[in-house]
Amino acid sequence: MEQPQPNHKLIIYQLLPRLFGNTKTLNKNYGSIEENGAGKFNDINDKALLEIKNMGFTHVWYTGIIEHATMTDYSGYGINPDDPDIVKGRAGSPYAIKDYYDVDPDLAVDVKNRMAEYQALIDRTHANGLKVIMDLVPNHVARTYGSDVKRAGVRDFGQDDDQSRAFSAKNDFYYTPGQAFAVPYGYNPGGNEFHSPLKDGRFNENPAKATGNDVFSATPSVNDWFETMKLNYGVDYMNGHALHFDPIPPMWNKIYDILHWWSAKGIDGFRCDMVEMVPVEFWGWVIPKLKAEHPDLIFIGEAYNTGQYRNYIFNGKFDYLYDKVGLYDSIKKLTNNEYGASTWDINRVWNQDCTGIDQHMLRFMENHDEQRIASRYFAGNPWLAVPGMIVSAALSTGPVMVYFGQEVGEPATGTEGFSGDDGRTTIFDYWGVPEHQKWLNNGQFDGGQLSESQKNLRGFYSKLLNVVNQNEALKTGQFWELMVCNEHQNGFDQLIYIFLRYTDKQRILVITNFNRSERQIQVKLSGDLIAKLNLTGKQTFTDLLSGAKFSTDDINNGVTLMVAASGGMILEIVQ
Repeated sequence: MEQPQPNHKLIIYQLLPRLFGNTKTLNKNYGSIEENGAGKFNDINDKALLEIKNMGFTHVWYTGIIEHATMTDYSGYGINPDDPDIVKGRAGSPYAIKDYYDVDPDLAVDVKNRMAEYQALIDRTHANGLKVIMDLVPNHVARTYGSDVKRAGVRDFGQDDDQSRAFSAKNDFYYTPGQAFAVPYGYNPGGNEFHSPLKDGRFNENPAKATGNDVFSATPSVNDWFETMKLNYGVDYMNGHALHFDPIPPMWNKIYDILHWWSAKGIDGFRCDMVEMVPVEFWGWVIPKLKAEHPDLIFIGEAYNTGQYRNYIFNGKFDYLYDKVGLYDSIKKLTNNEYGASTWDINRVWNQDCTGIDQHMLRFMENHDEQRIASRYFAGNPWLAVPGMIVSAALSTGPVMVYFGQEVGEPATGTEGFSGDDGRTTIFDYWGVPEHQKWLNNGQFDGGQLSESQKNLRGFYSKLLNVVNQNEALKTGQFWELMVCNEHQNGFDQLIYIFLRYTDKQRILVITNFNRSERQIQVKLSGDLIAKLNLTGKQTFTDLLSGAKFSTDDINNGVTLMVAASGGMILEIVQ
């Protein structure tokens, strides 16, 4: 029988510190930091981290740490103010980086001491048995980028550029010579109640630089990433994507230096934004270089092109990639009971898209880019996510991720400012997250304001993640799908998904039911699997989620189970 695989089972909790610890509940549209509040590094205290650890998490992804462009004025602290005409939201996008060597002043109690407060959070996270992941945004930066705290000898992006050339491998940016940047027509930064002398519909950038989403024009639209500038890794996009990697472009070493600098502060991993917009050759150069210094450092890539997964894993050297265009999309359709949704789509993900790389795929049902499960744009009811979460967490040895508030059914209701009423929790605005705040309970992190249903939902997530974290078969075991041998069983339909995870020491049978009604099914193991596992005669099963026990007098006949509507079981086979 196969031996366990290396432990890839990262269990990641994603949170935005700006939102996570915020106790203010005004939630004014386009409200200021004074009105709507902002969470701080210091809010994520030992109690909060212990609660995260006890839920079964192994890593925390602190999102929106690095200093980014904002409409909040910190000029009194030596930070240059940003022009609101090229900022999205009062708080600003965490993905419009303004200084790679600094952290967001919004997150500090003492702004002058902001880096020390973040370092204390890193140390505190480690002291509570958790590892730290933070963002790298390698494709673009804010139009106001400029580091005021960089070390001596570090050259800023664009500082040495020849701006008369649209493209040069020696340049950090792409230019449109002879044309000035134009703020998209009709953009109203900060809404009608926000007034600033800088809010005049203009931004002085001449020549204009290319926009982050590959718009090589001086006039991006309001729907583009107009607040950002595309970084140049030596790809001439305007001339057939010609590659200029010899000699190594200056950008490569600048990003290496940033990663090297943060890694030295004890960062355990980087979630890298939009990695497919950066040449794979760069990743294949920089990741091994960093791992030579920090062998346990992990790199997670946000990726959406299934045809490029293997390229970015094997040539780009990423440890993990998003499985959004695959498992997430399939499970969302199943959860929503959409027409044509089928668990055979899950089969397609591991059997085609992710063959041989499943252990490298990060699974999730929420993150900051996606709609909340409890929103009217997704399922509307957070309990409908139970089977999807079981599959996401237990399907493979690869990581699973939960977004803060998901575990208490946060629906992301309302229009926050730049972020509209779209079922997503804003990353652009100052905001309180209402259902999460019930667990936050004015900084006590004890769930004191949660309803019974919310407490039970959080209990489900905690039980599921701890079961995954504590059982060898789910962390490191082999996978065997049981769809074909059950497709003609009574009660089976295309909304049932069944598989086994196993090692020499443990066998776990997973059954999920995406139907909105309960299903009775005689679940069978295939004959070759029974022989492989050396199973005979009577077998008993214990549901690791509920503690319920089941048995069969003859494993060859399978076991009869009643699976709850939008439910599932994780059955350990106990001989």
